[in-house]
Amino acid sequence: MTPLVAGNWKMHGTLAEAEALARAVRDGSGSLPAGLLVCPSFLHVAPVAALLAGSGVAVGGQDCHAAAKGAHTGDVAAPMLRDAGATHVILGHSERRTNRAETDAAVRAKAVAALAAGLIPIICVGETEAERMDGQAEAVVERQLAESLPDSFAGIVAYEPVWAIGTGRTPTEADITAIHGVIRAHLAARFGAAGGRTPILYGGSMKPANARAILALPNVDGGLVGGASLVATDFLAIAQAAGPA
Repeated sequence: MTPLVAGNWKMHGTLAEAEALARAVRDGSGSLPAGLLVCPSFLHVAPVAALLAGSGVAVGGQDCHAAAKGAHTGDVAAPMLRDAGATHVILGHSERRTNRAETDAAVRAKAVAALAAGLIPIICVGETEAERMDGQAEAVVERQLAESLPDSFAGIVAYEPVWAIGTGRTPTEADITAIHGVIRAHLAARFGAAGGRTPILYGGSMKPANARAILALPNVDGGLVGGASLVATDFLAIAQAAGPA
């Protein structure tokens, strides 16, 4: 499958900054060996999507509500994201699970809503440092997959070890390979041939210096990039690393 490199812009950027970053990504996106996706703040989804229309660079949201509409002040519904030009949505990111106390059940409900709205959900899973040190990394990821993915799932899974996000630290290549193998086995057992084709992204301090090695690992089908996605040259360099040296 064609690798996907997705940028999670988190809570960064004014409109002018978001548009400048989107233009730089668009202008450097030709002939890359990976597909590109950028996920700006809710406020900037529509203008960034308009700017990237026809470029091949996809746009996504960073979260959505489980309800299609209603009295949910401050939240954004999946149909609103789709209407604004988004094709994807990140769900269950560790910052949401930790800071907003999101449960696996809540992530699952959001995934159902995203699929109903025609969005491709990117479901994030990953262990904390304490869970890894306790030898529970694989069990934690298995549980999150079992409880976060709906029974009818057509989307993407992203493995983001919580302790590696924004820290500059990454798991060993063997650790990444092991967890991605666990994810692939779960998807294949649960969803059959479709699970074998489900993209699995790696996230957690991916940068140009380590991208080629990580993207070459088995069952790593791309990256979910945080800080490095805010610098167009770094983001594009990671996408370029998905191809042959």
